[in-house]
Amino acid sequence: MTLPMKGAKNLGRSLSRPVQDVKVFGIQHRVKTERTKRPWIVRWSVDGPQHSRAFRTRVEADRFRSFVVQAVQRGEPFSIDTGEPESWSPQAGDVRCHEWAGRWLAEQWHEWQPRTRFSAVEALARFVPLAVVSDSSPAPDGLRRYLVASLAPGTGERDDEIEAWLDQASLRLSDLNRELLAGIEVELGQGRDGGQLAASTVSRFRKTAKACIRRAVELEIIPVDPWPPTVRGRSRRKAVRVRRTVDVRRLPDADTMARALAAMITHQPASRTYQAMTAVAYYAGLRPSEVVMLRCSALVLPTAGWGVLEVREADISFDEPGEPKTGPRSVPIPPVLVEMLEAWITDKDLSGDDLLFRTRTGRRPTASNWARSWQRALRTIGHPSLRVYDCRHAAATTWLHAGVPLAEIARRLGHSVEILVSTYIGAIEGDEHLANERIDAVLGT
Repeated sequence: MTLPMKGAKNLGRSLSRPVQDVKVFGIQHRVKTERTKRPWIVRWSVDGPQHSRAFRTRVEADRFRSFVVQAVQRGEPFSIDTGEPESWSPQAGDVRCHEWAGRWLAEQWHEWQPRTRFSAVEALARFVPLAVVSDSSPAPDGLRRYLVASLAPGTGERDDEIEAWLDQASLRLSDLNRELLAGIEVELGQGRDGGQLAASTVSRFRKTAKACIRRAVELEIIPVDPWPPTVRGRSRRKAVRVRRTVDVRRLPDADTMARALAAMITHQPASRTYQAMTAVAYYAGLRPSEVVMLRCSALVLPTAGWGVLEVREADISFDEPGEPKTGPRSVPIPPVLVEMLEAWITDKDLSGDDLLFRTRTGRRPTASNWARSWQRALRTIGHPSLRVYDCRHAAATTWLHAGVPLAEIARRLGHSVEILVSTYIGAIEGDEHLANERIDAVLGT
């Protein structure tokens, strides 16, 4: 049905803006399935383009449609962007933090790489539950998990209970002040058990939250930046300093790595998978995210000598393939890894673009199971605990001790020379005597 814009107010408005053609249609019902939890749909159009809202029950749909009809009869102007009456839109400073977080993500989303998207959503899913009124009711169960799933544009199933809590508890942008945000900054650095998170993780959470709120300042939604300035000298404190140097004294040498790899084999069939994955991480220096996305087509395995491994993909988010963190690269692999991968491919009957490492159900091996297998092997040989990622660090120190040029090691790892030197300075410092001998040879002394 087409509803005319009526009323005396509309007459005055028509002199400054054209009359809008708003049509409100009947309620549509679609078959409810497991994936379609909102079968009742209200549709309307504003100057041609159609808009819709879905509801769980007919009563909810009727109520919403009546509001739209009443707004048309009152002669209210409708937003071209949202399709809703402009009076429904909150005033600039009245936007709540959880709503603004979603808007800001949608604005930046198309410019970000997948890893950046995941990182930003994770950070804001921690910030939003902290930016709430002090006397709000306890947060509903699964709030953070829901935010991770729903903050990203166009994703997630709406949860009415959680959304109602956010609408009531979430602070408005105009409510933010320096004292309040100073407290949130502290809480962003704390884990669920009350312990302190890693400095690099805390820094990432805080930078994302600040960027989100400061965008509201740039758009003049709020007049001033509410974030407190960084305390002078804070970045120099040990507690917040981001440590990038690897403690090379903890890393295993080549013989120890060989023993650890052999110890990973147990009666469990999956142990061979984790052994092969760990061998790739060590002998080729790959990141764990790159190991799990390795395909047969990325390997050159000669019958003798060194082979080549092309790093083309990485797991960027829950078994989603994407470009490696620092771009594609080619890595030579030693004969010991060539033989292992050749046997693996033959045993699993893999070819072409088949992924090397999958479970029996065709999924990616879980990081937790991989870590448990690695930790058990380390305990078996009596070595202190290490992360799976430390196998990549062990590869770098092995190459450094072998005298491989820094530029070549950096290329194989996908680093710059500057990052290599700053990260593995402990391994390089141990080569002073060897460096002196080489210089003496050139000088003839």
